[in-house]
Amino acid sequence: MTKVIGLLLILAMAIQVIKPLGLPGLRRRSDFWKIAIVAFVIWSITLLIRP
Repeated sequence: MTKVIGLLLILAMAIQVIKPLGLPGLRRRSDFWKIAIVAFVIWSITLLIRP
């Protein structure tokens, strides 16, 4: 499951570079790094919550 989520995040970043998603904060092609930052934060929180 985690590999699928990682693959989807990489796909979202690739799509952002090719054609921006148009969401607030993701209007330019160079904003693909914001997807990576959000994914890293969520991943870190998940690791801290797990027993």
